Amino acid sequence: MNQIVYPVKRKDIIQVKIDKTAFGGKGITRIKDYVVFINDTIPGDEVEARIIRRRPNYGQAKLLRIIKPSPLRIEAPCPYFSWCGGCTWQNLSYHEQLKYKRQHVQESLTHLAQIDDVEVYETIAAQNIWKYRNKMEFSFSDRRWLLPSELENLEIDRSFALGMHVRGTFDRVLDIDHCLLQSEPANEVLRMVDQYARGSGLEPYGIKSHTGYLRFLVIRESFFNKEIMVNLVTAEKKPKLLQPLAQKLTENIPQVSCVVNNITSKKAQIAFGEEEIVLCGKDYIVDKIGAFKFKISANSFFQTNTVQAERLYRCILDFAELNSDHVVWDLYCGTGTISLFLARKARFVYGFELLDSTVQDALHNFQHNQQSNIKFITGDLLHNIRNLDHSPDVLVTDPPRSGMHPKVCEAINKCGAQRVVYVSCNPTTMARDVKLMENHYKLIKIQPVDMFPHTYHIESVAQLVRKECAS
Repeated sequence: MNQIVYPVKRKDIIQVKIDKTAFGGKGITRIKDYVVFINDTIPGDEVEARIIRRRPNYGQAKLLRIIKPSPLRIEAPCPYFSWCGGCTWQNLSYHEQLKYKRQHVQESLTHLAQIDDVEVYETIAAQNIWKYRNKMEFSFSDRRWLLPSELENLEIDRSFALGMHVRGTFDRVLDIDHCLLQSEPANEVLRMVDQYARGSGLEPYGIKSHTGYLRFLVIRESFFNKEIMVNLVTAEKKPKLLQPLAQKLTENIPQVSCVVNNITSKKAQIAFGEEEIVLCGKDYIVDKIGAFKFKISANSFFQTNTVQAERLYRCILDFAELNSDHVVWDLYCGTGTISLFLARKARFVYGFELLDSTVQDALHNFQHNQQSNIKFITGDLLHNIRNLDHSPDVLVTDPPRSGMHPKVCEAINKCGAQRVVYVSCNPTTMARDVKLMENHYKLIKIQPVDMFPHTYHIESVAQLVRKECAS
């Protein structure tokens, strides 16, 4: 057995130039054709880094210093950018961000699906690159991670933080008083909750100790009517402790129309409640995409970028090429937002979703929008698509980041749909799934859509046509 010879050793200090960027936001360099990934770098940077991990096909290094910054670098407007895990590319011009996102889609197809002859269109830019998020999630912590400028300030309370996780960590929380990705009224909510929680003595949750009361602050905002829902996620059911805060929020911030308390006893760092109590107002807000209105509760899934979601859905419709005779399957349909757009053009739409609670939101949405040609089917996706009597003319699939199970790809191959529209939030798993369908479907075109400016994330819409139908 031949022993692998690496061009670098662990803990080696290297001085290199970053050639390109990978999906995930890491910079890439090569040492004698050996790929090394380096965090916090962009193409054109000349850096010094330490090798921290070696694998047969690649290595990882930690950035020590930037010897010469890339000409592509710009100054990030956010004071927390260097540490906060929310954004990765504020130091890169938006034009360059769009270019690299398209490149990531192209390279995933080439390397993982061996496809290099398909047109990948220019990325559809976001209309708003700041204040575009309709949902932000902030964590409470009993251990505040300090910025370098705060280390000498002994007056800072190190036992309380409300903010974002430090990049690449699960147990370090950076205390922040604003985020450039949400609106100013939402930032007012963040500051008011922070101030009240400190003054009232409400105990923040310890991520390691699993003790404490306050766990998450989730702010949801309607871009349709500007109303805000405040969701306070706690480890225990003690709503009386939060009632004064709920009243303060609704009295002082006009946009706050409802305040709810979700309670979770689970240790996992997920802002999802097992029980919900309404503290003020109602238990939902209403937002709008295109002509459709959607009821959004605290735990509902809804596209995070409302404005850009309409552009994404119109691209899905274009690629579906529907007419009034078509039957459509919408896999992983969630709350039915895509299903509604499809139903306006098709004869009938079947939406498939695992969770019954999600389907209840979907049912409300299509009833509220007076759409009758949709049926939602709850339960195991693979079982349901195998046992449905009606074959689709067009199939739309919008799987999670992990992509589709190979058996789902196999079932799609057998379903007989003329066209498949694959909506992806991860170009690597999309490429993998397209490869699994290549004997039955030909990939025609892909449209990247930027839903998340200043991050490496990219949404893509791919059109595949059944090979006997392709010409």
